[in-house]
Amino acid sequence: MLRTPLASALAGALLWSGAALAADRAALRGDVTAQRDTLTLADLVHGAPAAIADTPLFRSPALGQTGTIQTRRIVEAAQDLGLAQIETGGRLQITVSRAARQIGAGEIEQALRRALAEKLGFDPAATGVAFDGASPSLTLAPDLKGELVAGDLVLDRRSRRLQASVWVGPSPTERRASLRVTGTVVDLVEVAVLTRSLERGEVVKATDLSVEKRPRELVSSDALLDGTPLAGRVARRALGAGTFVKLGDLARPELVGKGDIISAVYEAPGIVLSMRVKANEGGALGDVISITNPGSKKAVPATIVGPGRVSVRPGLTERVVAASALPVQN
Repeated sequence: MLRTPLASALAGALLWSGAALAADRAALRGDVTAQRDTLTLADLVHGAPAAIADTPLFRSPALGQTGTIQTRRIVEAAQDLGLAQIETGGRLQITVSRAARQIGAGEIEQALRRALAEKLGFDPAATGVAFDGASPSLTLAPDLKGELVAGDLVLDRRSRRLQASVWVGPSPTERRASLRVTGTVVDLVEVAVLTRSLERGEVVKATDLSVEKRPRELVSSDALLDGTPLAGRVARRALGAGTFVKLGDLARPELVGKGDIISAVYEAPGIVLSMRVKANEGGALGDVISITNPGSKKAVPATIVGPGRVSVRPGLTERVVAASALPVQN
């Protein structure tokens, strides 16, 4: 609940006649958002006479908080000022919310990283802060402007434990909003993270991945850290959104399946031959697999160069390929 009206002390000095105040035009505004520390008559009553409109009546809730005021208390406070009648619309109470601006953990960490770089020589691109307990936030008045600053750093280099203050204000000695935080300085690494869940066998799109900085100790040793292009690969198992992408999670799409009848191309100086062969194993682009010429029944190595296509290396299978090859135009 909000505090006792401030207007009662002004009652004797601000008495008005009902005719002068045009009470038939005054009406309760309803739920309001407070911008200042106090609520005036004009904040609560539409059509309040100018002479008393700016009179403070109630204290506002704390920044970002919400409270209620009973309608009868507003009516009584207005009557003390000489405003005899207010149209309430039958409401028994109104809700008052205090306007505020929130600075979250992300901005706070950015300020700490800048301070650690400027004052202690840390690399801001590879340094983060793991906060103790719940994520910190700083609540400000909406009109409070200025850069979020971090200072008063106390760092134990051995344990990397950190204590610091963050504030907004014109100078360190005039901090109009401040917060004390504690945590641990951590090394950050870039890691590939899934932005959505993938089913087994689903092809990965570029939009399915993002590169994020995470504390090194939370990233497994087989996570992909080097930004290797992953779009076009397929999920080997079901993967959840927000998980790190590991080496074994994705595979290049299989272009040739085991047992497929595929096209084999043999190239040598002045000649290009092709034939239909059987793949003895499956593979992705660039994989070397075993193929069998149905005529000779011999198995030879070949490199996958496209969907259902392999290239036979010169010098290994001239007799096998030539036995049933068909000429192809260069």
